[in-house]
Amino acid sequence: MGINEEIYINIVGSGTGIPSGNRGSPCISIRWHGHWFVFDLGPGSLRALTAMGIKFELLELIWITHFHPDHTADLVHFLFATKYPKILNIRKPFKLAGPPGLKNFIGKLKEAFAPSLDLPVELIHIAELDTLHQATLEWNELHFKVCSTRHTKESMAIRIDNNRGKSLVYSGDTDVSEDLVTLSKNADVLILEASFPEGEKVRGHLTPAEAGIIAKEAGVKRLILTHFYPECLATEIGQACRKHFDGEITVASDHLAIVL
Repeated sequence: MGINEEIYINIVGSGTGIPSGNRGSPCISIRWHGHWFVFDLGPGSLRALTAMGIKFELLELIWITHFHPDHTADLVHFLFATKYPKILNIRKPFKLAGPPGLKNFIGKLKEAFAPSLDLPVELIHIAELDTLHQATLEWNELHFKVCSTRHTKESMAIRIDNNRGKSLVYSGDTDVSEDLVTLSKNADVLILEASFPEGEKVRGHLTPAEAGIIAKEAGVKRLILTHFYPECLATEIGQACRKHFDGEITVASDHLAIVL
């Protein structure tokens, strides 16, 4: 595999909506064949991307897994910053992808901040993927599949398969989910939330042990844990996960770089 055919993954934010000096809200950037895209844009994501040398104006695809503010707040910043004349004059069309309701969500943001987020209609393309019908998306030789997760009515996980047989799954926020296990089968990398420690589980989220069980059942090669609340950070995250998963485990931190 040539260097330009590798998938470059950066954990931009490994935290949650709880402010932290060390961990930003959820955002993961991907580079493939010179194309940049992200999963989620939590508050502060654009600043963090800039600090990592990733220009927001080069993003061609933004995936939104669900509509909670810790995963979407910087959409406002992104649309507003795109209006900056020096950016707008050179900006190529981009795509926003996510669950049903995304068009309405963007419309409500534009309405709330009108006219600050208004962009030329030809610049934005919105794709809503219905998890009930196993919708897929083809984009720059990448194949995307989605499934629902047990977090909100619209929340989704996303799988990428490239034309070289490599695969990556990002869970977004989820509870234990057979659909997610199925989506993640034999993936090279699974980026999975592990929000709360054992004994303090919150419905709609995973513990590190549950994350390990999902990874084992799916038969993934490498598990990257992310989306940690302060309670979880006070525990041995990797150790709790290791009880159930024998593969490679990485406890994510901001700016972590992975090559697939």
